[in-house]
Amino acid sequence: MHQRIAHLALIVRDYDEAIAFYTERLNFDLIEDTKLSDAKRWVLVRPKGARECCILLSKAVDEEQASRIGNQTGSGVFLFLYTDDFERDYQHLLDEGVTILRPPSVEAYGTVAVFADLYGNQWDLLQPASNRIP
Repeated sequence: MHQRIAHLALIVRDYDEAIAFYTERLNFDLIEDTKLSDAKRWVLVRPKGARECCILLSKAVDEEQASRIGNQTGSGVFLFLYTDDFERDYQHLLDEGVTILRPPSVEAYGTVAVFADLYGNQWDLLQPASNRIP
């Protein structure tokens, strides 16, 4: 049996502002943007060069979903962005004005910094100690 995670849903306030943040500031690729109805779109983004899992940008449809925007994990790190060049990608975050929540540190598992997306979700930027992205 072969299974994999295809997409992770991220609740957003607005499709276009989320697309702009992920494609312009984080340099992700827009994989798909399909209109499903007047209010709903199927929007997938993923890091350049990635081939597997995408983030599904899902616009909040009610107050309960809207209350989760930016806090889908109860203020913990939500997503982990692996890199093969920490300095390059960390400098890109700084150049784009992305909010850094925790500056770089070298840990047993690799070099890591925590940043926030446009809604406040916490991400790890991580270069594994083995310099090999799993």
